[in-house]
Amino acid sequence: MSDSTAIEGAEPEDAAVDQRDESKSAPTNRDSEGPLDESEANAVRPYVDLGGVKILPREGLHLRLEVEEGSKRVVAVALDYEGSTLQVQPFAAPRTTGLWHEIRQQIADQIRKQGGKTKLQDGAFGLELLAEIPTVATGGEESKRIARFIGVDGPRWFLRGVVAGKGAVDAEAGGKIDDLFRSVVVVRGSTPMPPRDLIPLHMPNAAGGTPPADQEAPTANTGS
Repeated sequence: MSDSTAIEGAEPEDAAVDQRDESKSAPTNRDSEGPLDESEANAVRPYVDLGGVKILPREGLHLRLEVEEGSKRVVAVALDYEGSTLQVQPFAAPRTTGLWHEIRQQIADQIRKQGGKTKLQDGAFGLELLAEIPTVATGGEESKRIARFIGVDGPRWFLRGVVAGKGAVDAEAGGKIDDLFRSVVVVRGSTPMPPRDLIPLHMPNAAGGTPPADQEAPTANTGS
């Protein structure tokens, strides 16, 4: 299915969702099935340490680090897997309240202002956003791309995922990406941080680690 596939019945996120809803949004089995907090993860598993997140290697998975051009700060981890891309970002969050309900509404508002469409739907992690986002090709031709926005509120952190490619439009591919998102481990650390601040990410060698032999080394990508 191409990026220009329309979202049937697409509309801004249901207005019944209160932007002030501060409850946590996460599967009931999150602490066992993931995404996991560092304290819940198996310490002997061969994770790739990227600072705020740890990624479990698997065959066919390629890592890319997205770097902010001005500051050279790593701002996201992109996971390319079987025709899909999953971008993950970990953020600091309050201990007892969640961020996903409010952030999801803000994403929907932003996409609508850009001329796009969004649809609220149930997913593996609870409510998620299916978006149709307008884009402009190099030659000036207008098109649209489909993306899924997913999120999970954990203990003192929030993990956001953006799914593009097959995982956004195909149920089977989407299930594989959901499984990949579950395997992410968030490392919040003990340093006080304001809610919504990005938990610092870094290249693997910044901590003395390197990806396993069957894993592509992460590369800095200054493109957005």
